[in-house]
Amino acid sequence: MSEPSEPPEGPAGEEPSPQPPEAEAAEQAEQAEAAGESGTADFEGPRRRARREREERRALAEKARALELARLEAKRKAHAVAEPSAAGPSRGMVRGFKAAVLGVLAAAVIVGLGLVLYFTPLMSVRDIVVVGVGEVTREQVVEAAAVPLETPLLQVDTDAVAARVAGIRRVASARVKREYPSSLRITIAERAPIAMRDFPDGPRLYDRDGVDFTSIAPPLNLPYLDVDNPGPNDPPTQAALEVLGSLGPDIAGQVGRVAAPSVSSVTLILTDGRVVIWGGADRTREKAAKLGPLLTQPGHTYDVSSPDLATVR
Repeated sequence: MSEPSEPPEGPAGEEPSPQPPEAEAAEQAEQAEAAGESGTADFEGPRRRARREREERRALAEKARALELARLEAKRKAHAVAEPSAAGPSRGMVRGFKAAVLGVLAAAVIVGLGLVLYFTPLMSVRDIVVVGVGEVTREQVVEAAAVPLETPLLQVDTDAVAARVAGIRRVASARVKREYPSSLRITIAERAPIAMRDFPDGPRLYDRDGVDFTSIAPPLNLPYLDVDNPGPNDPPTQAALEVLGSLGPDIAGQVGRVAAPSVSSVTLILTDGRVVIWGGADRTREKAAKLGPLLTQPGHTYDVSSPDLATVR
């Protein structure tokens, strides 16, 4: 065993004087702190211990705070997940559902009403109104329409009825319209004669489309149509009738004959014997505008085939 060390002697071999207790305790604390700072692990001074305890308490407080924050975040997420199922459908979903239900109900009502109107005489034909008749009689139109009374209006094929009415030779066009609750309106436009031509069975009247629609005695002021094959699909016929249609009433009333051997050689013979060389059916408005002043000049032949160089001879 080691011998206990003897206390050091003072100068000249004298013993050191004793220190007060407070100084001795402070010296021991400083020595312990110095020993702790130099790496001594078997002794811890009051200051270092207090510092360590503060740091430990701070670390524990931080850890407790982090745990509490994590707990609150987990609770918030769980509440957010559970809230929609607990709250039920959203307001937008309810509105969308109501709109869908109302749409289905409206469609059902419309379909039901349509079926009622289509298959029952609730809104059926009780009157046929005919507009535009002149030479064609109302009875002819009604007979051609062939729509029985009490037929539900929705079952009436208006296009088919119009086609049947337009089949009347003297009818140029026909329109059919349902008028609820119980009427059918048929509006027709009759063909207007613009020229005539003699045939072995009698004279025929032609409209501006080249259709001969009647064989009654023609009016005295209609020009004679002088073409080889009159008809709506004949080009010379179309050219001659286009020229007649471009003339004003004052000049058209003077035309006694329109001849068209071809589409480019239309000629007008006036009732007083004068001749108008028209040429083709092009630039008809310009030619008609030149012909009016030209006919005021004396002459026999009036050439407007080139309206820029109209001549009289």
